[in-house]
Amino acid sequence: MPNTLINPLKKQIEYVKRIHTDDLNHGYGIASAPTALYRKYQGALKLCGWQYIFPSKHRCTHPYDGYICRHHLHVSAFSKHLHRAAKLSQIDKRVTAHTFRHSFATRLLENGTDIRTVQELLGHTDIRTTA
Repeated sequence: MPNTLINPLKKQIEYVKRIHTDDLNHGYGIASAPTALYRKYQGALKLCGWQYIFPSKHRCTHPYDGYICRHHLHVSAFSKHLHRAAKLSQIDKRVTAHTFRHSFATRLLENGTDIRTVQELLGHTDIRTTA
């Protein structure tokens, strides 16, 4: 992990701890988990270590087990923030998360990374998808 991300990640974890403490104080705080994990680790799921690093703003009812939990940030929330950031940066082109994949691959190739390595990093099975 780049050193420049360590402090922001620590701040995010502190933010999650505050949200989790608030949830616990209101009688909630169980992490959203698959049914088998919920049954096996029900008590442990109230520990902060089980909470998502990027939690949803709102609590929800677990779709299978019916308890109140806080799920992870929805993908649409990321897209909204990305579009807002692009607009604030005065980028007039369409920007999506996929844009970052292309940029990442391009920079790797420009810096001499072997195309097979780039293919593996992107999870492509066919080299034609990468090239």
